[in-house]
Amino acid sequence: MADSHRKRPPLAVVREGNPGKRPVEMGVVLPKADLDEPDWSDTFPVVSDKAQQALNRRAREVARREWRRIVPVLKYTAGLAEVDVTVLQDYCVCVARIDQCERELSTNGLLLEGERGWQKNGATTIVSQYRAQLKVYVRELGLSPSARAGIKPPGDGDVDDDPFD
Repeated sequence: MADSHRKRPPLAVVREGNPGKRPVEMGVVLPKADLDEPDWSDTFPVVSDKAQQALNRRAREVARREWRRIVPVLKYTAGLAEVDVTVLQDYCVCVARIDQCERELSTNGLLLEGERGWQKNGATTIVSQYRAQLKVYVRELGLSPSARAGIKPPGDGDVDDDPFD
């Protein structure tokens, strides 16, 4: 005999509905933090090769611009904690690498002539992998309209709020 009085997990309540408007506890609440922007020169260092130096300089700028674009939004929409720094930094690196790959493809084309004839530019495979990872970050951080639908902005900490309101 199934126990009908057993509590359903919070995500099941959200997914299946809450007609009784019973309170739903929604996980762990971490203290908010003002996150410092990473030093992008650690990830994209200054190197002696002039071509790579220019690529790294642009990647630093793209990552910096993306950090400054999304962090203020996420502070408001999702609340940020100290543990979120790694995900945010990885997201910004991913955006910078996609920019690098797209510039490579625009400059040198989708196909390159090699020893064995025409072959696919390696940047096509790399950018595909980064785009797949970007989709994960977008979903995790609530950076798309469908992902935002599931995120409740940090409020007064009232756990009795109905997720359907």
